[in-house]
Amino acid sequence: MNRIVLALLMVVLSLSAFELKTYESALAQQKKTNKLIMIEVVREGCHYCEDMDRDVFANKEMSEWIAKRFIPIKISLNKQDLPLGLKVTFTPTFYFVDKNQKIVKKIPGAWNMEDFKSLTQKIQ
Repeated sequence: MNRIVLALLMVVLSLSAFELKTYESALAQQKKTNKLIMIEVVREGCHYCEDMDRDVFANKEMSEWIAKRFIPIKISLNKQDLPLGLKVTFTPTFYFVDKNQKIVKKIPGAWNMEDFKSLTQKIQ
């Protein structure tokens, strides 16, 4: 029972950085904040995506760090079309989009917290 509660708590916490925004709402927010949009492309049943939710995005410090620098959104290939004509080979894949809707960085794959922070630290 405790494991179920812990698993549910981790899922809820992982949603805090990714407030399930649409790409359009992220664009509107970007105009106000001038932050890059961070698109996480996922697929249902992707255990690497679930690992990142649990091991990276559920961490409060990391979630706040991401929200401070980016406008994070999550797009499920099973439920939504990808914006900007994006194509992915595998999930998760992360795209960082500037105010001109140009991709400034693509990061494919799942990472631990330290590596993901290192990979995203200098993106502007």
